[in-house]
Amino acid sequence: MGNLLDRMEPLLAAMPAVKSPEGHVHFKNKLLWTLGILILYFVLTNIPLFGITQSSQDLFEAWRALLAGASGSIVHLGIGPIVTASIVLQLLKGADILHIDTSETRGQVMYMGLQKILVMVMIVIEAAPNLVGSFIQPDPVIASQFFGGNLFAVSIIIFLQICIGGVLIFFMDEVVTKWGIGSGVGLFIIAGISQALITGFINWVPVTDQYPVGFFPRLIQIAIDGGNFLQYFGTDLLAFITTIAIFLVIVYVESTRIEIPLAHAQIRGARARFPVKLIYASVLPMILVMVLLANIQMLGMFLSNVGITLFGTFDGSTPQNGLMYFLAPVNGPSDWMWWLSDLGHAPWEVLLRLGINMTIMVVGGAVFALFWIKTAGLDSKDVARQIQMSGMSIPGYRRNPQVLEKYLDRYIPRVTIIGGVFIGILSVVANLFGVVGSVSGTGLLLTVSITYRLYEEIASQQIMEMYPFMRTFFGKE
Repeated sequence: MGNLLDRMEPLLAAMPAVKSPEGHVHFKNKLLWTLGILILYFVLTNIPLFGITQSSQDLFEAWRALLAGASGSIVHLGIGPIVTASIVLQLLKGADILHIDTSETRGQVMYMGLQKILVMVMIVIEAAPNLVGSFIQPDPVIASQFFGGNLFAVSIIIFLQICIGGVLIFFMDEVVTKWGIGSGVGLFIIAGISQALITGFINWVPVTDQYPVGFFPRLIQIAIDGGNFLQYFGTDLLAFITTIAIFLVIVYVESTRIEIPLAHAQIRGARARFPVKLIYASVLPMILVMVLLANIQMLGMFLSNVGITLFGTFDGSTPQNGLMYFLAPVNGPSDWMWWLSDLGHAPWEVLLRLGINMTIMVVGGAVFALFWIKTAGLDSKDVARQIQMSGMSIPGYRRNPQVLEKYLDRYIPRVTIIGGVFIGILSVVANLFGVVGSVSGTGLLLTVSITYRLYEEIASQQIMEMYPFMRTFFGKE
């Protein structure tokens, strides 16, 4: 693998990239770049694909909020290709198949170049099934008006639009990472799920019964009509309680940490603390787990749509039987409370699905958390190197990277696994009881955690602006 990467180095280094800032980017400029990309994202979600029919299906319907795209728009794929490419790279790096030292400039260039190639490949792989599987169908009217009735030509135009949208999302993510605050992936998830939450609270359109689906309009209408509260509002109230509980738990857990004391080797009295949060790897590994499950389900939908039902059949985006049913995540009480309504499955099948889902979420959360800290430079070895380079050391221990690494090994790997397992369990619980809006419990969990960390980063950036010397001290320049 190493020889292959060495031969590919000229290609990897030549991959197009957003230019990095040459110096410090002022906090106000970072805010403007972030806001600008957010506005552009919302604009793109409202640009429909040219040439599709109204009867087209959404292959990503069940995962739409998590993938941060918009059905039938130019950003139809959302962040799916970016996250799927990250999954592949992390599995390769975590299994020691991919040997790239991301702590060096050369390694960073090669890693980013390889990621770009994989993202481009994933864009094509995820765009093609939409057309080949007949989920997105070309409009015969457009074909007759512009292409002489050639539906294949319209399909190619649609495919190119989807690919362009995927590339735009990728470079927008890179702009936010280099010039803005946080990451584009996190920003787009916050935008998509927040929009769905607002709709879930105030939507006045009735869908399943005579009452609106929005939490507050539904509550008011049921109270005015004197309807059966438990029948028409019981699950909505449970979802509301779960929504509030997730918010409070995540805010509390994000502030829970182990603080390792540090002292400067040359400046007497200069002390600091290195925080090891309970959710040390953040919630990004859970995004990887959910997108991996989404890709499995979308593969099953594609196969079912082209007539291959070996792994199960689907009703829209809902698996009905087979392996895909047991691998499908649980997204609310209607997926597992068989005593309230007929689910079409025996209780043992529902319980088996719950067990498989919990195992995947918990084990996957822990495994991807370990892979993530290794890829992102947050493991004991990289943190020890960063502390050494900053001139800090742990009081009472020799100022040596190996000593620091051995000390950090007491905390970082264990806290990472505990945090990954905890987030996995919390995701399962949130999904079991559902949340307000057309988002999964995991989606809400991700949004709250990403928003909290974005708030912390904004606060950190403001401090850096007030005290410029701290940027050099903490390696921000």
